[in-house]
Amino acid sequence: MSGSWKLTAFAGKPVIQAALVAQEDAPEWDHEVVLAGFELADDRPDDWRLDAYFPRKPTKADHAMVAALFAGAAPELAAEKLPDTDWVTESQQGVEPIRAGRFHVHTPEHPASGEPGTVSFAIPASQAFGTGQHATTAGCLAMLDAMKRRGVIVRNCTDIGTGTGLLAFAALALWPRALATASDIDPACAGVVADNAALNGVSLGGGRGELAMTIADGMDDPLLQARAPYDLLIANILAGPLVDLAPSFAPAIVPGGHLLLAGLLETQEPRVRAACRRAGFRLAARMVDGDWSILWLRKRTRP
Repeated sequence: MSGSWKLTAFAGKPVIQAALVAQEDAPEWDHEVVLAGFELADDRPDDWRLDAYFPRKPTKADHAMVAALFAGAAPELAAEKLPDTDWVTESQQGVEPIRAGRFHVHTPEHPASGEPGTVSFAIPASQAFGTGQHATTAGCLAMLDAMKRRGVIVRNCTDIGTGTGLLAFAALALWPRALATASDIDPACAGVVADNAALNGVSLGGGRGELAMTIADGMDDPLLQARAPYDLLIANILAGPLVDLAPSFAPAIVPGGHLLLAGLLETQEPRVRAACRRAGFRLAARMVDGDWSILWLRKRTRP
């Protein structure tokens, strides 16, 4: 992201989390602007920072757009020009490997795990999210592992909002004879997924044990519809889109099938679960990693 800038605000955890939620519902939000919120340090869990990344120098209108996310008086916004490099790539350089369930996720600079029973994936820093470092992706990996251990059988799966392709790769590792489809709204992800598939020995294609990739906004896509219904649908995106997509997830999943959702804060969980309940899903299991919820739901077998 050449010539990128960042606006930063400091506030308490509830204030920053409320701003993250408000961004999802902001009708005039510029989706070229990437928002991130996190605690300042492990020993200061209530002190948070909000970063808004811009592909340009922020204007007065940009300052106002970010300030409008805060109820009442917004905290001071500090602007900073970033080095002429891809900030996502830089943020992921040298990251330590993670372990989630049986999965070991590392960058190519680190070796694969030699531990028996471990499945290793190499995911380089890239412009697509989903490297495993974020709690939502790691939580999905752990939940997929738990589903397999509890006897879930998957013959046909899809990963909506796949990013790097990691969760689709993990599903194929657990159910190697399944049909697998991945989608993302960002056209750049097609190349990222292809590169990562080659790096990890994942075959691309439409057959069993292969991954088919498509660029799609939600479920309204010919390939996703043609390959439905699915035994397992994974969506690690954001709470707002999960609520909006819940009605279209339902017809795409077989009765008794599985829905794995992430990308939602624990405070957003009731809204997401209510939308899924209306669409015909019931909760099978949940886990919380920090402030993030990971939900495993099942579609009712009868209307």
